[in-house]
Amino acid sequence: MQVVKWGENSMIEAERRLLANALLDFSNQRFVLLSESCIPLFNFSTIYTYLMNSTKSYVETFDILTSVGRGRYNTDMMPQIDLSQWRKGSQWFQIDRELAVEIVSDEIYFPVFMEHCNPPCYSDEHYIPTLVNIKFLKSTANRTLTWVDWSKGGPHPSKFIRPDVTIHFLKELRHGSTCDYNGETTNICHLFARKFTPHALDRLMRFTPKLMQFN
Repeated sequence: MQVVKWGENSMIEAERRLLANALLDFSNQRFVLLSESCIPLFNFSTIYTYLMNSTKSYVETFDILTSVGRGRYNTDMMPQIDLSQWRKGSQWFQIDRELAVEIVSDEIYFPVFMEHCNPPCYSDEHYIPTLVNIKFLKSTANRTLTWVDWSKGGPHPSKFIRPDVTIHFLKELRHGSTCDYNGETTNICHLFARKFTPHALDRLMRFTPKLMQFN
């Protein structure tokens, strides 16, 4: 075991170790990174079918021009990574086995991040998005399946406590947007959501069994 600290390169080291261990089981074909504050928005069979039938991996790869995007780029990353390749995205990914193998075996871009992406450059928000943008963009959907609310601004997304959990809110999370899935338009765009506090658990347990058809 090794200590992992928020915002430091130990985060992507830990992600690579998690993927490496999961890859040891050859039956694992999809790999999902979630936080302790995530909840599922659908039952297991729905999530499993969605992921296994998808032709894409789900990683955000955004070119953000502000200080939290391009402003974190370090010119010392050249020539392996130039500014036009630099991307930002959610660290909560859903990827297939091929991409997981490439992330774990990467010996070109990972060392560059370890040396040149330190706070206020947060490698967990840039390493996989940048790697995907450079090598695997066509195989990803450029979105995450984990819903989150950044509307209030700040370094962390909104938290949801007990009174926030209503049937209407959960229905909006499940079907409140449209997106592309295997070339077709769908209203199932997020399979997970965050950040829910432990205080929200009792209402989640009350509403979700019937709403999400948990057995």
